[in-house]
Amino acid sequence: MLGRTYDGQHCSAARALEAVGERWSLLIIRDAIFRQTTRFSDFQRNLGIAPNVLTSRLEHFVETGLMQARRYSDHHDLRKYVLTPKGLSLQPVIIALTAGGDHWAAPGGPPVVYVHQGCGGRIHQRLACQDCDTVPPPAQVRTRPGPGARTT
Repeated sequence: MLGRTYDGQHCSAARALEAVGERWSLLIIRDAIFRQTTRFSDFQRNLGIAPNVLTSRLEHFVETGLMQARRYSDHHDLRKYVLTPKGLSLQPVIIALTAGGDHWAAPGGPPVVYVHQGCGGRIHQRLACQDCDTVPPPAQVRTRPGPGARTT
């Protein structure tokens, strides 16, 4: 069984999974990004998530800098959870996961499409080479050590 951290992995994907790799995490982030959900009760109602699980995830997001908690009531200790730029940077990840789900697990077609608010066109992820702008097939994408690679 995997632990909560990936200390033995020197990989940005593993570090990101420490923050959002749990089952409910990306669904919470998805609702915050695309439904502008900020309140605990709205997350709970939309997702059907147990209160203790939601509390744990939201607290973790605040601790890791994906969200900020802000009071919205002077009479009660009620907080809203607002995405930070770090949290918003997960938008392309959610769109890419959705595209995979649409392709492999949505036989009737996509249940949701992402659109550009400005023109109404559909949004899609595009993996392209930064130098030649070619869209390579998966078999042509490799890794090599980056500037943060360990030298030991």
